[in-house]
Amino acid sequence: MLTKTALAVAALIAAVLLLAATRPDTFRVERSADIQARPEILYAAIGDLRRWGAWSPYEKLDPGMRRHYSGAASGRGAIYEWRGNAQAGAGRMEITDATPFSRLAMRLDFIEPFAAHNNVEFSLQPHGDATRVTWAMHGPVPYPAKIMHLFFNVDRMVGQDFEAGLSNLKTLAESSGSQR
Repeated sequence: MLTKTALAVAALIAAVLLLAATRPDTFRVERSADIQARPEILYAAIGDLRRWGAWSPYEKLDPGMRRHYSGAASGRGAIYEWRGNAQAGAGRMEITDATPFSRLAMRLDFIEPFAAHNNVEFSLQPHGDATRVTWAMHGPVPYPAKIMHLFFNVDRMVGQDFEAGLSNLKTLAESSGSQR
C-alpha cells in the first residue's frame, strides 16, 4: 500500500514538473482605461514616482513602507526604491525611457519576497475625448515561477491591481479639473 501511494505521489509530482516545463518562458499583463484628462496631466502623474502614492494600489500595501527617491525628479532616470512589510516586499523601479505625453518605460526589480526582473510600460494615446492609458508588465518566467503559474493566475492577480490603479488614476485626474 505504501509503495503504491509513494508511486502515485511521485507520478503526480513528475506530471506537475513536466507540465510546468511546457509553460511559456515569458509573461505579459496589460490593462487599459479611458480617462477624461489630457495626456500631459496623466504623464506627469505617472512620470513623477513621488506622486504614485496618490493612485498606485501598491503604495497602500504598507503605510509604514520606507521609500527612497534618487536620480531625476521625474521622467528618464527617476528611481524609486522601497522596503516594506511582507506584502509590499522590497524592490527598485527606474524610468528607463520617456517620450513626453505618450510613453514611459521602467525597469522593475523585486528583491523580496522573491527576486524578479520585469519591464513596465505606460502608453497614453488620445482616444476620442479621453486618453487611453495602458499599463503593461512583461518579463521572463524562470522554471520555479512556471510551477507557481500552474496554481496562480498571474494575469488575474496583477491585472486586478492594474485595474485598481487605473481606476484611482482616473478618479485623481478627472476630479482635479484638468480634463480636456
